[in-house]
Amino acid sequence: MFPTTIATSTAPAVPHPEGVSNDEFRAAMARLAAGVVLITARDADHGPRGEDVGMTATAFMSVSLDPPLVLVSLRNGSRMDDLLAEQPLWGVSVLAENQRQIAGRFAMKGRVSDRLLFEDLAYERGEVCGAPLIGDALATLECRTEQRVEAGDHTLVVGRVLTASAGGDGGPLTYFKGRYRHLG
Repeated sequence: MFPTTIATSTAPAVPHPEGVSNDEFRAAMARLAAGVVLITARDADHGPRGEDVGMTATAFMSVSLDPPLVLVSLRNGSRMDDLLAEQPLWGVSVLAENQRQIAGRFAMKGRVSDRLLFEDLAYERGEVCGAPLIGDALATLECRTEQRVEAGDHTLVVGRVLTASAGGDGGPLTYFKGRYRHLG
């Protein structure tokens, strides 16, 4: 028999009407290893030269080969969600195992500006999307939003891949049980 509650805090787990609590769902999904990507976009409306915006994501996947589509899940009301609602072009850098620090810096909550986060990173600007694409990433993609689907407290953004490039060597950075990991 499985336990009905897996609580990670001292507060009792409160189930949704469907029966599963946030803690139970988180604990179960933490067992799904995920690749780590950096989603980037250029906010042209922010200042005279615009501003680069970045966000670490683990909910990213390939959707279709013909046409080439990918999907990223964004928390509703996040800066990236708001920006991609207005700006259809964005970039993806598939992070390598030695890029854990990059993933961590763009996953920080409550940061005021992304400008300083990009300051000392090696990147190239995407020719199509204009967003930063991280140097030595395992792969980079430039995308254009095709569809946005509201899904609970997230928005699923489906993007058509406009350019794709396989890059750096080494293993992928993964996320498992709430921590960045590498294969091996």
